[in-house]
Amino acid sequence: MKRIILLLVLIITYQSYSQEKIKNNMSKKVTKTEEEWKKELTPQQYFVLRQKGTDAPSEGGLTAHFEKGTYLCAACDAQLFESNSKFESHCGWPSFDDSIKGTVNFVKDKTLGMIRTEIICASCDSHLGHIFDDGPKETTGQRYCVNTTSIKFVKGEK
Repeated sequence: MKRIILLLVLIITYQSYSQEKIKNNMSKKVTKTEEEWKKELTPQQYFVLRQKGTDAPSEGGLTAHFEKGTYLCAACDAQLFESNSKFESHCGWPSFDDSIKGTVNFVKDKTLGMIRTEIICASCDSHLGHIFDDGPKETTGQRYCVNTTSIKFVKGEK
């Protein structure tokens, strides 16, 4: 009987720890008015992040950037992607095969006469890009196709 009670206590403790760990990985919500966003963001950032715009494709900038570090939301500084998940897709936009758990939300997008999955920042609901199933097969098989304007890079330790 004591073993059963001990086992139950361990299970409950582990579940509480796991739930707290998941909760800590979740992004804190950032809520601002559109006027506040307009004041804080450049016109291009506002177009992409808040109006769901798209950057022109480019092989430069963060598309061809492969330093060690972390990619943050350009609107709220939430950590979104680690550099080890970045890969060269030759699509013209930065591509990642995974996001940091709990930092990106997925929304069905029916615009432009097709059905896609939009990716948005879990903290501030800003538009990041779209996710596709044509990523590296040896990892997740997914390609987070991200607008350069929607992210910024913070260099990691060497």
